[in-house]
Amino acid sequence: MAHENDPAVVDRLMRTKGTWAIVGLTRNEWRSAYDVSLFVRDRMSMEIIPVNLPGDDVHGEKGYSSLSEIPAEKHPIDVVDCFVNSQKVGPVIDEAIAVGAKAVWLQLGVFDDAAVERAKAAGLDVVVNSCPAREGWRVGI
Repeated sequence: MAHENDPAVVDRLMRTKGTWAIVGLTRNEWRSAYDVSLFVRDRMSMEIIPVNLPGDDVHGEKGYSSLSEIPAEKHPIDVVDCFVNSQKVGPVIDEAIAVGAKAVWLQLGVFDDAAVERAKAAGLDVVVNSCPAREGWRVGI
């Protein structure tokens, strides 16, 4: 069964200050993750952590090459925001579960029903096929 987003969960994730690991955030200004991550940091007032294969810093924020490299004692992860294609999101969700993230947010066009079910079974909040920058008007951000 396909996941249906709960508007109350979306609202809570967007309004509760925390740390968002942005998987797929690179220095490429033409990618949607570049601007959306600025919205999350500057409009939503969240701490962001770039996660990309080379571990590059983005927007002046320290980057890591995987979620497991982020020091949990310094940066417990509240939301893992996934800007990877659907074929690659399953392992990202599994790693989010393993590192103790509280939620996963799959961006527009990103789907993996089996991985979403694993996240839910592990107690994570889940948002699928959505973008915080597009939800901002509804939430009042």
